[in-house]
Amino acid sequence: MSNRPAFYITTPIYYVNDVPHIGHAYTTLACDVLARFKRLDGYDVQFLTGTDEHGQKIERSAEKAGIAPLEFCDRVSARFGELAEAMNFSQDQFIRTTEERHKASVQHLWKVLEDKGFIYEDSYAGWYSVRDEAFYSESELTSGEGGEKLAPTGAPVEWVEEPSYFFRLSSLQDKLLELYDSQQDFVLPRSRLNEVRSFVAGGLEDLSISRTSFSWGVPVPGADGHVMYVWIDALANYLTAVGYPDVQSDSYQKFWPANVHMIGKDILRFHAVYWPAFLLAADLPLPQRVFAHGWWTNEGQKISKSLGNVIDPFELIDSYGLDAVRFYLLREVPFGNDGDFSRQSFVQRCNADLSNGIGNLSQRTLSMIFKNCDGALPPCGSLSVEDKELLNTIDHLVDEVRAHMNKQAFHKAFEAIWKQAAAADSYISVQEPWKLKKTDPERMNTVLYVLADVIRQLAILMQPIMPASSSKVLDQLKVTRRGFDQLGEAGRLVAGTAIDKPVGVFPRLELPSEDDT
Repeated sequence: MSNRPAFYITTPIYYVNDVPHIGHAYTTLACDVLARFKRLDGYDVQFLTGTDEHGQKIERSAEKAGIAPLEFCDRVSARFGELAEAMNFSQDQFIRTTEERHKASVQHLWKVLEDKGFIYEDSYAGWYSVRDEAFYSESELTSGEGGEKLAPTGAPVEWVEEPSYFFRLSSLQDKLLELYDSQQDFVLPRSRLNEVRSFVAGGLEDLSISRTSFSWGVPVPGADGHVMYVWIDALANYLTAVGYPDVQSDSYQKFWPANVHMIGKDILRFHAVYWPAFLLAADLPLPQRVFAHGWWTNEGQKISKSLGNVIDPFELIDSYGLDAVRFYLLREVPFGNDGDFSRQSFVQRCNADLSNGIGNLSQRTLSMIFKNCDGALPPCGSLSVEDKELLNTIDHLVDEVRAHMNKQAFHKAFEAIWKQAAAADSYISVQEPWKLKKTDPERMNTVLYVLADVIRQLAILMQPIMPASSSKVLDQLKVTRRGFDQLGEAGRLVAGTAIDKPVGVFPRLELPSEDDT
């Protein structure tokens, strides 16, 4: 392996009881953007996604479909693979928990926890949600309209009594609280850390980690009839992917612990309480961060199949184009907050920032160069104070963007980029290069050169979020070296380079009709 710094980012592995939706696309997109950013910034990246394929919910869904569980998993997992391709995700691995390497990995982890005294056998009686694959205490439940008991997520629960193995979660309460207090960015946003800490401080009970009422799962080593509770199975995938249990392997040594586990807020407890507890018990290094983002609503309504308002990412791509979808999802809402999707806001945001913003800036600049500079990048003469100021800001913009990306503040990173695009727009309005053609052609060349180099650097920085569109802009500038090491003076455009007649990259989108909304 190379000596470059390592960066390991994961999505949750998605449960295959249903087809992928906008929430899955959103989480994986965030990981993809960060993975692409880190690669361009000189890192060796391991970007992991995949599917979680065990548990009672899968067994029942397969039975309802009239097929074997593995066949059911094969079908739905393939659909998640299709989403990754459609969204142009750059994952390094797509893991499935039905793989033999994963079964071996999680069974080894189980034995380690057992040998260290953290697993014991007893019987379980309590409330269980098949939909959430989670146990809940009586105090967490509410009553539905028909009197049925509901989990905090709204999922129905059922009373379960069966033999079970337990994990001594209660014994790790103090260590978890110490973790949250000593690493204030272990869970982000900060409000989520406060939520987790409050839950743990309220007292932890030991966790049931095996089931006997169904068989679709990883067998518990040495315990006939028991399969592992889905979360100890699922969470261990992050270790499996980097070579565990071979902790001396190059992959494990380089990439573990993970830098960021990206998740939706509904599975925060599993990742910020149970997962670090398993790792602490096994004497394994903890991930650096768990980031729990918010949920999307659709036109102000909670998204649900029963309401018929599920947002299909495949349909969005077909309607508006891939890069517009990628851009909107991470630009519109502060990452970590809940967001409301509407087609009108989608079109308005993309037209303002893409078509009228960076698209207009690049199109008119390159068109002026092609028309007035004999189809080649112009020479750069003496720089004015305004030229130097604009170039200096863009040359160092990556530092600001990097700081935001390292905190998963995607919206702030993109705000910084588009602020610089707006500054270039103001610059071109003040300099009026179209007038300089007659009054001062040398000055016109310099202004157009400065603008072209600003566009070059903006396009390089936009690659993580809009890889295809950014590549088209860079192709028109004949830029081949596109890493962040080429930002600033290192990658300045070469005067005299012939360019082709420019073509618009960001088409204007149409507002939906009343029928569509």
